[in-house]
Amino acid sequence: MKQLLTYCFLAFGFFLTSLLGSGLAGFDRASAQTADHAAVIMYHRFDEPKYPSTNIALDQFEAHLKFLSENGYSVLPLGEIVSRLQSGEGVPDRTVAITIDDAYLSVYEKAWPLLQKYGFPFTLFVATEPIDRRLRGYMSWEQLREMQAAGMSIGSQTKTHPHLHRISPAEVAAELAESSARFLAELGLRPDLFAYPFGEYSLTVTEAVKSAGFRAAFGQNSGIMHSDDLFFELPRFAFNETYSSLDRLKLAANGQPLKVTDITPADMVITQNPPLYGFTLAEEMLPANQLRCFASGYGQVEVTLLGQRAEVRLPGSMKGPRFRINCTLPGDDGRWRWFGRQFLTE
Repeated sequence: MKQLLTYCFLAFGFFLTSLLGSGLAGFDRASAQTADHAAVIMYHRFDEPKYPSTNIALDQFEAHLKFLSENGYSVLPLGEIVSRLQSGEGVPDRTVAITIDDAYLSVYEKAWPLLQKYGFPFTLFVATEPIDRRLRGYMSWEQLREMQAAGMSIGSQTKTHPHLHRISPAEVAAELAESSARFLAELGLRPDLFAYPFGEYSLTVTEAVKSAGFRAAFGQNSGIMHSDDLFFELPRFAFNETYSSLDRLKLAANGQPLKVTDITPADMVITQNPPLYGFTLAEEMLPANQLRCFASGYGQVEVTLLGQRAEVRLPGSMKGPRFRINCTLPGDDGRWRWFGRQFLTE
């Protein structure tokens, strides 16, 4: 997890400073404009400085909640956003969902009181085995039931939180089925939203998640989810104590989708390193010549355009087991469009 989040934040940070230089336009907080997209933000631990790659300080977290509360954002339950985007209903512009992974005890003790203070819904993605084993530093089923009764939404993150692309299809199916059975027994429901452990998946894994009855699944690649998206490869912006500035939150919460199709390679588990990475920008994604892409360890990388088709070429191989490429395009009113992809080299 530490290495994954380091790649995530470094790739994001390569272009954060340059984007901030353009500024963000103000917006009418009373606007009822409907949008086909929303930003999803994610956290792990709270006020646990021993784990800086996954922790956020409480003052930083409350600053995020205060900013969202005072600046006209619509913080909606993740499940409602998914339903509205899938149905074509849309959501208010600048809608944000709050998600938390792993059910650490600090969620119950530190984050939940602040979320209640601001009246914000959130979704907690849970792996069931640490709860069943009563591992130190994790919540209990009793605490999860208490939070659920108060309005928290539960999502699944398997039974044991494995690297799903490294285990067999039968083992993946068992992880999904056994965790769903535990949720049903303890909480009286079977979650229909899923988060890939470590944000890792393959096409085989996404098919297994679909077959298990989930209606959407989330990774840890930066980007803005939208109604034309791949609903089993949805993005989230991850935050920790180092990468938690309000400027970064503003960029994420004000973000617009960079809509693409025909992504190659289609699988995030690559067989050629570096891969021949490319995608086609939707017709309305203009001006295409302002597309910029940034890669872990390399910064800005070469993009070749043929009409709306973008081919991204790295100067060398992808380093480490996880590698990210994030692309941006100017949006409306000083906002930015985002599309991120995480690759797995092993």
